[in-house]
Parts: sequence; structure tokens; C-alpha cells
Amino acid sequence: MRGRTNNLTIGERVAWYRYRRGLSQEVLAGLIGRTADWLGKIENNRIELDRLSVIKSLAEVLDVSLGDLLGEPGLLDWNGDSGTTTVPALRAALMNYRALGPFSGGPETGPSSVAVLRKEVEALWDAYQDSRFAYVTGRLPELLHRAQAATDHHDGDDQDQARRLLGLTYQLAATQLTKLGESDLAWIAADRGLTAVRPTGDPLIIGSLLRSVGHALHATGRYSEAVRLTEDAASYLEPHLKHATPALLSVYGTLFLSGSMAAARANDAATTRTFLAAADHAAGKLGADANHLWTAFGPTNVVIHRVATAAELGDLQVAIDLGPRVDTAGLPMERRVRHALEVARAYSSWNRLDDAQAVLLDAEQMAPEQVRHHFLSRQLALTWVRRQRGKPSAELVGLAQRLKVLD
Repeated sequence: MRGRTNNLTIGERVAWYRYRRGLSQEVLAGLIGRTADWLGKIENNRIELDRLSVIKSLAEVLDVSLGDLLGEPGLLDWNGDSGTTTVPALRAALMNYRALGPFSGGPETGPSSVAVLRKEVEALWDAYQDSRFAYVTGRLPELLHRAQAATDHHDGDDQDQARRLLGLTYQLAATQLTKLGESDLAWIAADRGLTAVRPTGDPLIIGSLLRSVGHALHATGRYSEAVRLTEDAASYLEPHLKHATPALLSVYGTLFLSGSMAAARANDAATTRTFLAAADHAAGKLGADANHLWTAFGPTNVVIHRVATAAELGDLQVAIDLGPRVDTAGLPMERRVRHALEVARAYSSWNRLDDAQAVLLDAEQMAPEQVRHHFLSRQLALTWVRRQRGKPSAELVGLAQRLKVLD
């Protein structure tokens, strides 16, 4: 499907698949409890379709994946950071049979020391939080190879440390692949990470990886399962919280933030509120914004998720009242830009298109790769173009072209 519907809005993709399934608007709308008039407005871009719970319902009835309607995965552009090595090389690394059995064979120069490997893992996680997606994707295959070699070579405490670092590298792969719309590969990476770190029994790294499993479930529209995972993961971590480090408290709180998004996308407002309250309590105990184990967890991230979950639940009043007032300047770029997309969505839903476009353009300036690879930015830009009664402005056309939704 990649490339065939890149220039369609989500509503237009719904129509495209509906025709292929031989369904009338009346039949498809009835199957999801909506009216044909509503569906007609969706397909003609008169109503924005940006709530994932609704998109998932349509995908299920049309028997397509959530990614098919969102237009994912997108092709990762070659640039100075990536060269000509992107997702296929990472896919090959994840499908390396040596990771499945008792095989050895590290780099010819010998395995990295734990200290060197730790610096490499930290540097690549930092690059991810700076929204340098191509840079991270291009370097993950070799880092996975070196981390696996270190795990195979070392023993004792060094081996446990190498396993933790291998788990964190797999988690980074899962996180990055989710951002790129490669949900199946993200699931493989998260599973491999848990397998690598389980022998250590380290609740901090295991809990961190469980968050990535939740993200992989989100990406495939399995929201109810992601909610259950949040509950199970929290139960696993709770016995370790009596003397929790700030890092463990951050991982615990971030699990609830991820779960709150899953609950909102499952249209479960009560569980969304429960998870946000649990995250808020953890943030209060932490005391301030922090970035332990690259969680960007703290009071500000909790507020960001209040905005995002409100938008998913259709409570645009909360999103528009709270979203623009959140000061994200102290957070990593990835978090700042993700929140900006929510603010742009809220403005657009309230027909404040100039404000919405300004926010999206600012976000693109800060992190062009991240904006390019999120369905919200692509959907917003293309919908704005479609709704123009006259000729779209050069600025809007340029944005849509850079997001690869307009030729």
C-alpha cells in the first residue's frame, strides 16, 4: 500500500477501502453506529477524522490495519544523518538468527566494554529525544550487533550490565520504529528486549521495556490490551516501590501515562482519569520534571497527557483551554513537538486554522523528521489544503509538500 494513498486524507482512504470492500456509505456507517451523512462528511473532508478510537472502528469493519488508514509506515528519507541505510537495515538486524540461539561471533575488533557500550546507548537515546530519527535508525543496527556481542562475551556482573544495555537498545529500536509506523517490527524489538533483560531480574529495565510493549500495542490499535498491560506492569513494579529510586518512580509513572492514552483511545474515560491520577501522584513524589531513563517524566508530562487524552476522548474544550498554556521548554524536543501537534489539532478542531498552522510550522522548524512521520501533522496539512475554497497559500502548499502528502 505504501505510496498508493499517500496523497489521500484519512477520510479519503476510508472511501477508497469502502469501494474496494463493496460497501455503501449506509452499510459502513451502520456497522460502526454512525449515520451515512456523518460518513459522507468524513469522506469529503468536511469533518476531521483524527480520533484513533473512531479510525480503529472503521479499520476493523473494513478489515484493514490501523496503519492502512493512517497512511503508515512512511518512507524514511535519506539525509546526511542516515546516509542510504534506514529501516531495511534495522529490520535485518532484528531478524538476525544469532539473537535467537546460543551463537557467538561479535565484531572482528572484539566486543565493546560495558563502559563504552553504555556511552553509545546513552548517546543514541539522547539523539532520539532530539528527534533525530534518521540518525538513530541508521545507527541502531550496529549498536544492536555490538550490544549482543558484549552480552555473549562478558560474564558475571559485566554480562548483566551488557544485558541491561542490550535491553535498552532494543527498547530504543521499538520506540523509534513505532514513531516510523513500523508497528510489527516494534513489537519484535520490544519482545527481544524483554528476553534479553529478563535474566537480570532488574525491575527498572523490565518496567521500561514493558512501556514499549504498550506503545507497540497502541500502534496496532490494541488499546484494551494496552490498558491491561499497564495494570499488569504496575502490579509487577509496585512491590519495588517502597524504596523506589527516582528512575524507578519515573518508569512507574510513565507506564500510567502510556496507559492513559490507551484508555482514552478505548473510549474508557474512567480508566483514563484513574491512570492520570496515578501518574500525577508519582510525579508529585518525584517533585519536579526529570528525564530519568529517558522518560521525560514529571508534572509537565502529566499535563501534556491530560491534553492528549482529552483530545482523544473528544473533550476539545479541555484541550483548547489547557494545551496552549503548557510550558514545555524544559522538556526534550520529542515531547515538546508531540505536544505541539496536539495543540495544532485542538486549534484546527475549533476552526482556528491560522493558529493551528502557525503551531505546526513552528513544530516543523524544531523537528522536521518527527512532524513528517506523525499522522496528525500529515492529516491536518492535507485536510487544510482540501478545504480551501480558492488556491491554497504558498506556505500551506509548501508544508504539505514537505510532509509528502502533496506533489
